[in-house]
Order: sequence, then structure tokens, then C-alpha cells
Amino acid sequence: MQNIKDIYNFEINCLKEAVKHASNPYHTFVLSTINENFPETRTVVLRDVSISPLKIHFNADYRSNKVKELIENKNSAVLFYDKDRKVQIRMKCTATINFQNDISLKKWNATALQSRKCYMGPYAPSTKLKDWHPNVPEEFIDSNPPLEQSQKGYDNFSHIELTVLELDILKLRYNGHIRFKVEDEKIYYISP
Repeated sequence: MQNIKDIYNFEINCLKEAVKHASNPYHTFVLSTINENFPETRTVVLRDVSISPLKIHFNADYRSNKVKELIENKNSAVLFYDKDRKVQIRMKCTATINFQNDISLKKWNATALQSRKCYMGPYAPSTKLKDWHPNVPEEFIDSNPPLEQSQKGYDNFSHIELTVLELDILKLRYNGHIRFKVEDEKIYYISP
């Protein structure tokens, strides 16, 4: 039987590796926010992991519903799942939205031109359209914008930090699942 601290450390290392490798199943995760009385769920890309306190980071268009919802209610939940290893990680988090500040600027400066054009779209995400539009400037559909022109995207760019309040790991096994929780720097088994 593996020690739960070893499992925890292994999964945190997998999360860190997922930042750099799109093939890692933790590279994208499910984010749930509250929209009035209903949960809203979508997939986002993991951009960073920090330790002490544990935080996960992603980028978002500041005009998006997810950012509006996090401004209204900073509480959220996230879900990671590795189907090959049969490991699920759930987290309860609080959000800090970095917009037009030193942190967002640092993250923007590290953002590739290909990704920057996603923030240059004329429409806020989820805007109703009469006809399909790629929501990137049409002149850059098949190319990256020049650095100077890409700066327009910074007006819509935000970097979100999710501070993990509670973490639940479930490792599915044919001979008995392992499940444990981490909260307030304490780690303990819970029933699967």
C-alpha cells in the first residue's frame, strides 16, 4: 500500500509537469463557477502550479463569463482526471483575478503570439452572433500577429490564480480504491 503523502507528492509533480506538456491529461482541467444559482462548467488550460500555498493558474479573456462569475463569487471547484492511471483530483478554491497589473503583464509577456491572438477577438466570449466568426482578427486566422499588433490583446487578458482550500484525491484500483483529503495542511483518508 502506497503512503498517501507519496501519492500526494506524485500527483502534485504530475500537475507541475502538465504545465509544460499538452499530452499530460492534467494539462486541461474542468473549472466550475457559480452563475447566480447555477454551476457553470468548462475546460481550461493549466498554466502554472505554485506550492505553499498550493495554487493553480490559468489565463482567461477578462470579458468572459467565467471571469465575471469569479468576480461575483470567488469560490470555484476544479477537477483533474487521468483516465489511464485512473486518478481523480478535485479541489475547492478561491480565485484571485490579475488584470492590468504586474502579474498579468508578466504572464502576458510570456504568452506566445499564437495564443495572444485569442485575446484580440472583437467579441466577448459567449456573445450571440448572427453568423459564425472565429473571434480572432481575420488577417491572423492562418498566421500569428506581429508582436506590436498582438499587444492589443492585453486589454482583454487576465491571469487567474486559484488558491486551493481543499483537495481530494481518488485513486481507482481493482483491489480497493484509495481516497484521501488534504485541508488545512492536514492529510487523511476518507472512504471512497
